[in-house]
Amino acid sequence: MEQTTKVTVMEKLPTNHSDLIHDVQMDYYGKQLASAGSDRLIKIYDVDPHTNQRYLAAELPGHDGPVWQLAWAHPEFGNILASCSYDRQVFVWKEHVAAQWGLVHKYIGHEGSVNAVAFAPREYGLKLACASSDENVSVLTHHGNGQWSATMIKAHKTGVNAVSWAPATDPASGASVTERFVTGGCDNLVKIWRYDDTQQTWVEADSLPQGHTDWVRDVAWAPSIGNGIDVIASCSQDKRVIIWKREGSEWKKQVLEMPYLVWSVSWSATGGILAVAGGDNQVTLWKEDAMGQWLNIGQLSEDTVPEQAY
Repeated sequence: MEQTTKVTVMEKLPTNHSDLIHDVQMDYYGKQLASAGSDRLIKIYDVDPHTNQRYLAAELPGHDGPVWQLAWAHPEFGNILASCSYDRQVFVWKEHVAAQWGLVHKYIGHEGSVNAVAFAPREYGLKLACASSDENVSVLTHHGNGQWSATMIKAHKTGVNAVSWAPATDPASGASVTERFVTGGCDNLVKIWRYDDTQQTWVEADSLPQGHTDWVRDVAWAPSIGNGIDVIASCSQDKRVIIWKREGSEWKKQVLEMPYLVWSVSWSATGGILAVAGGDNQVTLWKEDAMGQWLNIGQLSEDTVPEQAY
């Protein structure tokens, strides 16, 4: 039987950004939405849970260049948002009272554009990974009382475009695991990094087999879903999305060929659906079938959204 996907009209949200929007992120509870643009601004919207209407609650200026990406921390640390920019800076913002945001940390350790930020799972504390065009990834750690430290890792030649943390628990046993994250770079490689407790530093745990032939634009480590398998998605300007799976010590890949450049990949909360955004201004949804093949199960346009998505 042919599979069909129902669609509904998706509400458009006027943002009042005066230039391109580069990232939009919903917070943990779905109560606030943050957007970032080339106008150097971050805008925060409150979402009314009864009407689903969104209202501009705050505007955060301060960056001196386009703001590329945003990341929300887990709410147990407070209402905290990180931003990164072409201006080589990383800002950490906190909402002290309703609609009153303040800059609580500014990191200026990078020498190139900071292209991506990602908070670690809450089990590791308040930690933020930052990927930069200066070939480095920095890991910022909060120690309380407003004190932060930074560890710099030389990651990819000619630049790092993306970073994503692994789940804090082993997908097979549910036990806690050593801190890990994955990066994608301008050297066309996908790499995995692990914190070595003995050396008290970050070390390269795996450089995945060559799979891309152009810049890796985004990486996303799938949430732990209890199947005993690590899963990572990567996408590239080579018009490929690769699903990487580790069973035992070996990483295997499945390649999805796309008809357009691919800019970003993201997983649903359960890790079962992969969203792929590309140069045709569309988002496609992919799901693995019982035979291990990844199938296109729907498409989002700027006007419609499948009801089954997420």
